[in-house]
Amino acid sequence: MIENRVVYKSVFPGKFIQGEGLIAELGEMMNSFGEKGLILASSTVKRKVLDKYSAGYSKSNINIEKFKGECSEKEINRVMQTAMRNNAGIIAGAGGGKVIDTAKIVADRLNIPVIIVPTIASTDAPCSGCAVIYTDDGVFESVAYQKMNPQVVLADMNVIAEAPVRFLVAGMGDALATWFEARSCERSKSKNECGGLSSMAGLALAKLCYDMILEHGVAAKQDCQNKTITSALYRIVEANILLSGIGFESSGLAAAHAIHNGLSTLEETHAYYHGEKVAFGTLAGLHLTGAPTDEMDTVYSFCIETGLPVTLSDIGLGNATKEELMKAAEKACAPQDSIHHEVGNITPGMVLNAMIDADETGRMKIKNK
Repeated sequence: MIENRVVYKSVFPGKFIQGEGLIAELGEMMNSFGEKGLILASSTVKRKVLDKYSAGYSKSNINIEKFKGECSEKEINRVMQTAMRNNAGIIAGAGGGKVIDTAKIVADRLNIPVIIVPTIASTDAPCSGCAVIYTDDGVFESVAYQKMNPQVVLADMNVIAEAPVRFLVAGMGDALATWFEARSCERSKSKNECGGLSSMAGLALAKLCYDMILEHGVAAKQDCQNKTITSALYRIVEANILLSGIGFESSGLAAAHAIHNGLSTLEETHAYYHGEKVAFGTLAGLHLTGAPTDEMDTVYSFCIETGLPVTLSDIGLGNATKEELMKAAEKACAPQDSIHHEVGNITPGMVLNAMIDADETGRMKIKNK
């Protein structure tokens, strides 16, 4: 083994397919990987999405398993047992981030392919080869890394456009962090989520993700509210799912996601989506790292215009005490967490102050809007 060598790593899904009416092709695509398959989906996704396209797959060789709601070890083990009983040679995860992550982990542990069908564009989970495991109560527990990224990611615009607009906005919140965390990892020469330094491709896609969100985000939100599939909506779905997925995994995570992990320990935040908490984590991260004023102004303005959180109240913590916020800050600074990819020694006290500063700035900007 060569010591102190420099290794650059980038990872990608096998295929990213985006368009209208694609979910009708799911069954045929699954059959190309294996004779028997299992689709993991929530009851809502089964009823509103899969049942509309039941002719797209044969019920004799593809079964649908209902997701129980949490990507926890208990649920992962349950789905694994179901897949083995059905002799599944391919798994598809249809739904949001936690369904997707569960499907990825199950497929990885069973050494079979996985197809991801995001029904909302709320996170960058679909394209990645890692997944977040929570406790049964929804508290962040660990990150699980898969041997490979999904074989196929199928983004059906008809389905995504029908989802509530809050999901799309939350996805922009998750994607918003991509460039800033990639930049931090580049500055500190920290490893990315696949164990190497970021390639130039990873950094370029992370920056493109940020640029596309700023350019198309507001219009895409309005188009989604109107249930209209437009070029702006296409671009934001691509940014939320593909560019953010490649960008965070191939360039790395830093303060924003670590602060999200800390915030998830406070029960009041559990009603808020991953991307909403990440958005506030991004603002806190900008304060933590001393970002330029004009950059912070741009990000705050974008968040306010799209409806992303800019204050603690926006994520259920308007009445949180300093002691409660310190618990979140301490969790964010856990030894294994990504906040240590920032330059310098980051302490819980610094994170606490950054969250308070972000909240105060957010309240001021809302007042002066």
